[in-house]
Amino acid sequence: MRTRTTGMTTAAVLDPSDLNRGLPVVQAATQATQERDRQLRLRALVDTHIDFVARVLRNSGTPASEIDDEVQRTFIVASRRLDDIRLGAEKSFLFRIAYNLAAHARRTAARRREVGSDQVPEQVERYATPEALTDQKRMRELLDRVLDQMEEPLRATFVLHEFEEMSTAEIAEALSIPRGTVASRLRRARSEFRERVAAIEGFNFITSREGQG
Repeated sequence: MRTRTTGMTTAAVLDPSDLNRGLPVVQAATQATQERDRQLRLRALVDTHIDFVARVLRNSGTPASEIDDEVQRTFIVASRRLDDIRLGAEKSFLFRIAYNLAAHARRTAARRREVGSDQVPEQVERYATPEALTDQKRMRELLDRVLDQMEEPLRATFVLHEFEEMSTAEIAEALSIPRGTVASRLRRARSEFRERVAAIEGFNFITSREGQG
């Protein structure tokens, strides 16, 4: 800041260097505000959608023992891409992240089973002792078996509609496909689901009858 005397008046003259010295302070304050807003949005994202992410991971085939870790990974990825998440599209964005992580987890689990082929597969082991299972666990196993046999596109559509009760428009946005494709996939998925459930239940019925004979 410089001063200049004109007659009896002393006027303050703004030095451009004063502005330059103040810029870092303003920039730092702006960055702090933006970071605080990001943290608040991320916190809201977690609080609002953590249960949704866990369900997507579970229904997409993530091993139960790995769900907590995959939930954390989902939100870590989301935090890194927070600026890419459009307001109002948080659920769709998180679904895509979680579904991709679930697919990776399934492939990893499959490789582990192949490497450890001398061990009894987890699913067979559980079915070997049905008396130790509750009805809810039996239904979970049945659901897992059916979903595991579905093609990825059908599975994603089925999970979102039947378990998350998302509309056709919401699913279309989440999967980046036309609404008509959602409808056709859903029809195929429902038909396939019913057929596979009937086949599994029929097999279990026959097996139980043979065991009694």
